[in-house]
Amino acid sequence: MIGAFRITGYVIASADGRIADASGRHPSSLSLDADRRFFENGLDHVDAVVHGRHSQEDQPNSAGRRRLILTHSVPALAPDPGNPRARLWNPAGASFEQACAALGLSSGTVAVIGGPLVYTLFLKQGYDCFHLSRAVKVWIPDGLPVFIREAQGGEPEAALAAAGLKPGHTMWLDDEVTVTDWERAE
Repeated sequence: MIGAFRITGYVIASADGRIADASGRHPSSLSLDADRRFFENGLDHVDAVVHGRHSQEDQPNSAGRRRLILTHSVPALAPDPGNPRARLWNPAGASFEQACAALGLSSGTVAVIGGPLVYTLFLKQGYDCFHLSRAVKVWIPDGLPVFIREAQGGEPEAALAAAGLKPGHTMWLDDEVTVTDWERAE
């Protein structure tokens, strides 16, 4: 928890722990229906979404979600000119609680959906749960890891364990995707 907020992460990574190719693009090979349904269902139950400027979610309910978009282009907080339900947030200039207050939230569940710098920021601040999906048949050599390499060499399981989270049972969503929920050890 960060204050009164439950922090939940969502990611789909390749079998080798990558979320984007070397150029930073999310490859279509990671866009799998079973994970998309899992992700969409999860986001339908959160109060806000946090992501970087290159990460996004293209879901039917996306436009209605409150969101924080991490950027260094503003000193602290600013309205997103393209979305009245979003705020641009620079963590160097405003706390997470201040950013959530700018969205009209004083408590609730916040989903973190990427990219590596955003995932790593919240790894340091404290996830309550992290849903690590794996596309078990996809490999992205030289791709971008879930967490920046300084966080346990970029291996998502090692970074999550080092941050005090424990893995639950791995569930198969279909024959191409698994998901493991990593929970904060109480």
